[in-house]
Amino acid sequence: MPRAGIPEQLQRARAEYAEIESKLVDPKVISSPAYRAFAQRYAHLRDVLRLGQEWEKLQAAIVEQQELWESEEELRDEIAAALAEDRRRVEAIEREFRNLLIPPDPNDKKTSIFEIRGGAGGEESSLFAADLFRMYTRFAEKRGFKVSLLDSHPTPLGGFKQVVFAVEGDSPYGLFRYESGVHRVQRVPATESSGRIHTSTATVVVLPEAEEVEITIEPKDLKIETFRSTGPGGQSVNTTDSAVRITHVPTGIVSSCQDEKSQHKNRAQAMRVLRARLKDRYDREREEELLATRRSQIGSGDRSEKIRTYNFPQNRVTDHRVGLDVYNLAGVLEGDLDSLIEAARHAAAEEAASEKTP
Repeated sequence: MPRAGIPEQLQRARAEYAEIESKLVDPKVISSPAYRAFAQRYAHLRDVLRLGQEWEKLQAAIVEQQELWESEEELRDEIAAALAEDRRRVEAIEREFRNLLIPPDPNDKKTSIFEIRGGAGGEESSLFAADLFRMYTRFAEKRGFKVSLLDSHPTPLGGFKQVVFAVEGDSPYGLFRYESGVHRVQRVPATESSGRIHTSTATVVVLPEAEEVEITIEPKDLKIETFRSTGPGGQSVNTTDSAVRITHVPTGIVSSCQDEKSQHKNRAQAMRVLRARLKDRYDREREEELLATRRSQIGSGDRSEKIRTYNFPQNRVTDHRVGLDVYNLAGVLEGDLDSLIEAARHAAAEEAASEKTP
């Protein structure tokens, strides 16, 4: 069945497209700071209309095929096959259309900075943080992204108290932006001898990398410390003070890096993470000042929200925001995240569609 609302959305999109088209040839607009925003919106609406026109053509073809099916008994098998193919294409277009309803975010094309920390559950939470790190790394590599480790604090059993890494490629933040939140695991820990199922958590934060021109950091506002890198259990792994910790004094935000052997490289990586954290803070403060309402679940990236449970006894992964159960836990942990990530993006698109027109 046709998705309710698409004809109305296309009608509004056509009207806005025509309005912006007239503005883009207005000399006053061309010379104004608003021109870039109008041009970006125009390009986005063009994609919406292109897809909408294809949807309309398919809908007309389906009506015609249904009429032929009624009148041409000898051709019903061929008509039925064509109908099935067109209906599959309509469903695919509607999924793509829902994604287009998410207003384009200038951060979507940026590199993603992931921060994964062990939460409740002691050593088991650190092991789970390592599992999540491996899961996202596998998924990113399958997508052709480049993954760079920025900072890590390993534990003796192979977990991470914290791991920070960058994902670079084609719009990685747009893909991963809904992964922020609390991830919960239910399983028998490797450290548990009685076989009892434990519940542990790890937190995931995904930030868009900030460019230097976006965030101005005064040298006088930085407290920079060096120390020796440590490995699992706290033992020193370097003989020189190559690790770097940077504190942004006005905000108290701290960033550190110890994974490079060069102090210069560690400092550059720590600054990279610090800029992303500062941008995230300033963006959130700006939204609050403008009374912008973050979407309650999908769009908020709220770090206190439990977004997903990984249940080993039931071989199940549940996304609590969209009510999706995937019974392929081993595959998910090997990076088969497509269905979960797409479900979150589609839910965000649905919410965007209810809040504003394309």
